[in-house]
Amino acid sequence: MALTGTLTHDVHPVAAALLPSPVPPWLARLQFWLGLVLAAPVAGRGEEIDDLVMARARRGDHQAFGEIVGCYDERLRALAYRLLDDRDRMDDVLQEAYVKAYRWLPQFKGTSALGTWLYRITYNACMDELRRPSRAVLAGEDDVDRPSLEPGPGEVAVQRCSLAAALKTLPADQRAAVLLVDAEGLDYAAAADVLGVRAGTVASRLSRARAVLRRALEVDGA
Repeated sequence: MALTGTLTHDVHPVAAALLPSPVPPWLARLQFWLGLVLAAPVAGRGEEIDDLVMARARRGDHQAFGEIVGCYDERLRALAYRLLDDRDRMDDVLQEAYVKAYRWLPQFKGTSALGTWLYRITYNACMDELRRPSRAVLAGEDDVDRPSLEPGPGEVAVQRCSLAAALKTLPADQRAAVLLVDAEGLDYAAAADVLGVRAGTVASRLSRARAVLRRALEVDGA
């Protein structure tokens, strides 16, 4: 009996989302606009850390570890900022994440990519930070009275884009899934490794997040 045309019949929606398929036009537009919204430099993207550099960093060489940080810092910074929406908290979390990475690097077994490992440390540090009261709440400050930071050109563009506003409304776990898969290009397995969940959970979070962001694109006429 021919099976053509029946392979995806009655497949669970999450399972179907994991199957390779052509990228629909609206999703291609979403991924394109996310790249503009994030406006994160991609220096170091795709670069491999030299084995000698890794070996030196494992032995506690600060210069070698600095080379690793330099390769991944922009992407980790983009993830942390989009999750926390606060530059001061982003800086504190990254400092904490890098200290942990430096201490734990000798135990890194290489079962996942180094970038995935660093993403996971940064993501977990961001989640810990989000569970804490914000500084404004602790200090009893009014957000209106807080000094504002001068935005750069990339941030001005972000503020003008309704997609950026929609991105901020997403729960942190959904926002992280979008950033990792649609903005950074990780596959579901790698994103699941970062987030500490199953690939199917990543798919369901993406589905909900993309529905919100797709509406933002449609309102914008993209």
